[in-house]
Amino acid sequence: MTRITALLAIAAGSHAANWPQFRGPSASGIGDGGTPLSWNGESGRNVLWKTAVPGLGYSSPVIWGSRVFLTSATPVSFGAAEVKLGLYGDIGSVQDEGAHRFEVHCVDRKSGKILWTRVAHEGAPKVKRHPKSSHANPTPATDGKRLIVSFGSEGLFAFDLDGKPLWRKDLGILDGGYFRVPSAQWGYASSPVLHDGVVLIQADVQQDSFLAAFDAGSGRELWRAPRRDVPVFSSPAVIPYTANGAKSLQVVVNGWRHIGGYDLKSGRELWKLAGGGDIPVPTPVYADGLVVITNAHGGARPVYAIRTDAVGEIAEGSRAIAWKQDRVGNYMQTPVLHGGVGYFCYDNGVLTALQLSTGERLFQQRLGGGNAGFSASPVAAGGRLYITSEAGHTFALELGREYKLAAESDLGEPVMASPAVADGVIYMRGRNHLFALANER
Repeated sequence: MTRITALLAIAAGSHAANWPQFRGPSASGIGDGGTPLSWNGESGRNVLWKTAVPGLGYSSPVIWGSRVFLTSATPVSFGAAEVKLGLYGDIGSVQDEGAHRFEVHCVDRKSGKILWTRVAHEGAPKVKRHPKSSHANPTPATDGKRLIVSFGSEGLFAFDLDGKPLWRKDLGILDGGYFRVPSAQWGYASSPVLHDGVVLIQADVQQDSFLAAFDAGSGRELWRAPRRDVPVFSSPAVIPYTANGAKSLQVVVNGWRHIGGYDLKSGRELWKLAGGGDIPVPTPVYADGLVVITNAHGGARPVYAIRTDAVGEIAEGSRAIAWKQDRVGNYMQTPVLHGGVGYFCYDNGVLTALQLSTGERLFQQRLGGGNAGFSASPVAAGGRLYITSEAGHTFALELGREYKLAAESDLGEPVMASPAVADGVIYMRGRNHLFALANER
């Protein structure tokens, strides 16, 4: 495929290949099309375009039709925000950053040109961030009519796809941080989910936590379920639910004290599970009739496979838990479930593959030399699994029950945001640029 052919494919591509939220359709992380095996961000090989994005943000790009959307937070009165990547255990916060512009950007999918930028809010951040974090962590969500953007304590915003403000909600101070040291503020990270006209927000923070649903058209609150968990940095997921033979939908959330499922229509709690890592980050995922949840911190690293008919308070040994694996779960990354296999990558690059039906360990392999951190969630497309380190180094693996490394690539700048994939193009956000990666020939 030539560069021009690839660009035309983007412009005329199937709108069914949208990537509307964090982790794409159903938070699966699975894209479509013949994605490139490798690339080089500095030489430009297999780079259709790269566009400078101002400020600092770890929100992933989302895609609808011919447009790509993402967010950033740009300091008003000083230069680039400092970040500290890598494997370390500092719990402190970044101090005295001053006023920021909390920005929403719309990028043309064909050319990479920024079509518009809107300032959702300007002012000093109400909550500090971790040195490895940003003030623009949540990924937007869109249904082709509205773009829903969360900036945590700065508010929840809705725009049309031309950037016209529609509504705004003040959700209060959403103070995410280390529950054992409340003064250690790390920022808010949970992304909004937009499903059938309903916006879902998980706000597990230091005080007054909740899961809530809002009308996407007006911002009106539909229901709110109080939660009493530690700060959670995961995003909710809409997953099938089966009770007494009847099928419906549930909102599943990660947690430590309260992993659980809630009725999508009413917010009524359906089931609850306690345990695991005490700083939950990965989003729940679903495949082959199982809800897969993982977290890892404080010594525990479980992977739970939960049946879709779970009810009430469940615990280990319950029929509701199809299987559990210890010591292989993820801290930062949301896993990929594909072809009956679950892929789980830890912060230090150790990748574990599990048989989805049984939890059997298929292989375990370290990616790289063990000195780089891995925070961005992997994606799957074109028969391959792509896992990118914080240094911007991507490992392309053949999907399957055996470990097969196909290629390695360098973007040329750090990567913390999870990629998006549509029509064979990988959209990867680096520290300074948004890249469109596709086969040139």
